[in-house]
Amino acid sequence: MIDVSDVYKSFGQNHVLKGVNLKVHDGKSMVIIGASGQGKSVILKCLLGLTKPNSGKILLNGIDPNSPQKNIILAKVGMLFQGGALFDSLPVWQNVAFRYLHGKQKINAREARKIAIEKLERVGLKKSFADNFPSQLSGGMQKRVALARAIATQPEIIFFDEPTTGLDPIMAQVINSLIRELVMELGVTAVTITHDIQSVRSIADEVAFLHNGIIQWTGALNQLDKSNNKYLKQFIAGSTDGPIGTLR
Repeated sequence: MIDVSDVYKSFGQNHVLKGVNLKVHDGKSMVIIGASGQGKSVILKCLLGLTKPNSGKILLNGIDPNSPQKNIILAKVGMLFQGGALFDSLPVWQNVAFRYLHGKQKINAREARKIAIEKLERVGLKKSFADNFPSQLSGGMQKRVALARAIATQPEIIFFDEPTTGLDPIMAQVINSLIRELVMELGVTAVTITHDIQSVRSIADEVAFLHNGIIQWTGALNQLDKSNNKYLKQFIAGSTDGPIGTLR
């Protein structure tokens, strides 16, 4: 479903991605981990076509997200942003149904509201919250609304950008569990970027470790703790001693 081949990306003299290779199979949940400033967000922006690589190739279900055909695949993509990115001026149900109300998949408001409420209930929010505004919700509830929006149009691919940032440990695990349930239920391909090891263990089928602009290690979740990669071992342990500390 996702094929990243030898991707390089620089911003001036700042060489962020230095030959990234990654494959994500249909229906699998891939989690990309790594320390801050190693290029995780840049990979995500490249996958979404928001940033164009200097060289290399990216294909989402066979389509380049920077090509004239990008709207074909982006219409089948859902996104959960790090901060939720809800529209403060819109009630919850309009946030969830935003693409139906304003995008090319436009439908009438009554049907859009019905779908929005169905998705809200799927992520554990009652119908009564549909007419609230984001500012009236807790951080965890806002994250659920954002998750409902990400699945609203039945996407084939969902991207998750640091999905548990800013949440307490209990709510973070609630969101992790919801993500795992939804990925399996919908059969979507998922890519998550995070530095939260608990999220990795909760939602990943496969893991890719990014350091110094390249994927240093990739493998199944059950192989994560068996790796001898010195960078990965230090990252998982959260140790200040090791090669990452000397290179950063």
